[in-house]
Amino acid sequence: MAAPALIFFGVFALVPLVGVVVLSFVHWDGIAPMTWAAWDNWSDVLTDPATLNAVWLSVKVMVFSWLVQTPISLLLGVLVAGRGRYRALLGVLYFLPMLLSSAAIAIAFKALLDPNFGMSLALDATWLAKDWLGDADLALYVVVFVIAWQFVPFHTLLYQAGVRQIPASLYEAAQLDGAGTVRQFLHITLPQLRYTIITSSTLMMVGSLTYFDLVFVLTGGGPGDATRMLPLHMYLTGFSSDEMGKASTLAVLLVVTGLTLALGLSRWANFRRGSQLEGV
Repeated sequence: MAAPALIFFGVFALVPLVGVVVLSFVHWDGIAPMTWAAWDNWSDVLTDPATLNAVWLSVKVMVFSWLVQTPISLLLGVLVAGRGRYRALLGVLYFLPMLLSSAAIAIAFKALLDPNFGMSLALDATWLAKDWLGDADLALYVVVFVIAWQFVPFHTLLYQAGVRQIPASLYEAAQLDGAGTVRQFLHITLPQLRYTIITSSTLMMVGSLTYFDLVFVLTGGGPGDATRMLPLHMYLTGFSSDEMGKASTLAVLLVVTGLTLALGLSRWANFRRGSQLEGV
């Protein structure tokens, strides 16, 4: 029964991955014959200041994205998990960004943040009339904001599902003991959502290594290299600089980093299958 899925995974995942690993050891511009490079690509990539800058920017986006998205998603998930007509309506509105493509979102925010004809002009708000995407000190934080706007609904959905799995009897018992809303949230909701928080954090942090289309359309990596994160750096290395070998090296680094993060988070949290309610 599993054979078709294993074959599909092998053909479309493992074979390309092996091909990328092989390409990381050759010099190739995408057209001319390949030449063996041994470890030259690896040494060049690992010592390239542009790569180190891209890694640092990816780490910053990963950390800031987690700090911004996690509390907002958690609170919204708890809010929309409750019963009530208005909460159902808010839930629909919160999830609308999930229906939009990253490219469409980037184009929309690029227009909204334009200092000449964007949101500042429409709202007559002079304090918004800044070159948000042209300022090297602001551009990365704008990218983090747009990423959060796009992906908070997805993580909200995870937390909403997690909250709805918590037995109502726990809250009823807490109310009988005189616990207020805040204490119920801290002592019941948060502990029962520990596996959901781990899952959401893993998806969020590993997903930070895949932000390409949104950043490419929104800033193109600029101004300068202010938003040239690792996925975009890989693309530009391969298709702008015609260095497919180095781009493949960067791709392998991304895969290894993503796997390490996912396995590390699972091990750190002692993640195991089973009910979150075990021991309750």
